[in-house]
Amino acid sequence: MRPALSIIFFTTLSGAGYGLWLLLGVLLASSMPLDLPKSAVLAMLAAGFVLTTIGLLFSVAHLGQPQRAWRALSQWRSSWLSREGIAAIVCMLVAAVVAMMIAADVASVPMRIAAASLAACALLVVYCTTRIYTSLPTVEAWHNRWVLPVYVTLALETGGLWLWTLTALLTPKSAYTNTLPIGLAGGAVIAIALIAKQVYWHQIDRAPMRESSGSATGLDRIGEVRGFEHPHTEANYLTHEMGFVIARKHASRLRLLALWTAFGVPLTLALLSIIVPAITLIAAAIALASASLGVFVERWLFFAQARHVVMLYYGTRSAAQDQVS
Repeated sequence: MRPALSIIFFTTLSGAGYGLWLLLGVLLASSMPLDLPKSAVLAMLAAGFVLTTIGLLFSVAHLGQPQRAWRALSQWRSSWLSREGIAAIVCMLVAAVVAMMIAADVASVPMRIAAASLAACALLVVYCTTRIYTSLPTVEAWHNRWVLPVYVTLALETGGLWLWTLTALLTPKSAYTNTLPIGLAGGAVIAIALIAKQVYWHQIDRAPMRESSGSATGLDRIGEVRGFEHPHTEANYLTHEMGFVIARKHASRLRLLALWTAFGVPLTLALLSIIVPAITLIAAAIALASASLGVFVERWLFFAQARHVVMLYYGTRSAAQDQVS
């Protein structure tokens, strides 16, 4: 599939925003002492709002008729895109309620309920975003059970890095005090995300092809199906959008870049901050920038290495088998 920068920005920024809200909601709902001033918590909620809003704007810009984006919300019975939009709106409203409750110093029990609702809504939005892709059996690389763990753990990783950076920036003493638990928790999330992504790449590279020209046309019951000639004599919309091919050597290099920037650098800095707490702020900022770049590259590959089954009509095979050497 041809990677669309608007969708890559959308999934990267929104994932970070919802990951930030999810973690912040869990912390506010738990009995764990945050040791954060009210202004810092409100700033974190605002950061999540900015990230998710910018992401949604990129998503709307991707539509052919952005002015009609509101109509997508009406298809919630059958469309995961519609469900995602509704869940995103609900999540923003809940975040606004949490912010108002914090500003008004509402009692702890209602506050915890609202915070838990925020975490649940943020997780629901990420789930709906993932289901947009995993619900498509016509794209083998997306119709994979490891896509959901990858999306969720990367949202937690980038959201956690935003939480860590804002904590270090707004409340330095709290950041230094909580260096050990933050570093250990962050390192664990990054490690889990790395494992999930590696398993996903392993599967799409080696999984047997589920579809063939015969099964796609329904003619496999009468024997082997081979194309006599291509449906078109020149490139068209389908071959341009659905038949994007990235050379294997380029994909390997980009995967290596994604591994180091999304996982290697942040994990190293998270663990290093445990040993040297004084570098917490600079370590958090560099880890956040590195992970953001890495996730962007990872999302680009997520689209670039996926192939729609319609390309079987053009004599191609699966994305993993049809990459250029």
